[in-house]
Amino acid sequence: MNSRNQESPVHILLVEDDQNTARYVSEGLLPENIVVHTASDGHEGLRLAQQCRWDVILLDRMLPGMDGLSILTRLRGDGMATPIIFLTTMDSVPSRVGGLRQGADDYMVKPFAVRELAARIQVLLRRTGLTHHALLIRIADIELDLLARSVTRNGRKVLLQPQEMNLLEFFMRNPRTVLSRQTLLKYVWNMDFPVRTNIVETHLSRLREKLGRNAAPVIHTVKGRGYIMTPPEDAL
Repeated sequence: MNSRNQESPVHILLVEDDQNTARYVSEGLLPENIVVHTASDGHEGLRLAQQCRWDVILLDRMLPGMDGLSILTRLRGDGMATPIIFLTTMDSVPSRVGGLRQGADDYMVKPFAVRELAARIQVLLRRTGLTHHALLIRIADIELDLLARSVTRNGRKVLLQPQEMNLLEFFMRNPRTVLSRQTLLKYVWNMDFPVRTNIVETHLSRLREKLGRNAAPVIHTVKGRGYIMTPPEDAL
């Protein structure tokens, strides 16, 4: 029986002219099962927003062609209820209040942590009844409760430290996928740069020990490539 999580991905539109920011958001949200579609100017962003159905729209305030506030005003004027989050360097109170009064659902000031953005997206989806992520993720006999932040294996509670929980969640969102050490550093520890540390190996060792007591191993080392989570029935 295939226990892999079959959640449908969340599809969002990001209207952002800075390529580095667009890449940062796109890559950072992918492990959260959020697929980002991008537009690099205001006119293209408005066209895509009107032509397609999105779960959430992310709007930069300052855009070439048509600014984000004008796009927001146009979309709300057309009756669109899609949740919209502003991403901007304009952090003054009047700027934030103006955007919210025009119909934005949330406001994030650059630079921001992509994990916080993911959390805010999920809050909006829950609020509008559009939540795609299940509150429970199951892989074989391991169950992760995202709301309670608790883990059980074969019905028995597994006590994990917060970062061990984050590491397990990342593996469970990407089962049967080889994850390199650098990938884990980037998406679990937000270290998007070369660094000499054994933090991955230390946390993996503890996680394996806690999950592996009286049970078959599920996280395996792929020599020279990284690590993979597989149910016991198809372990390497």
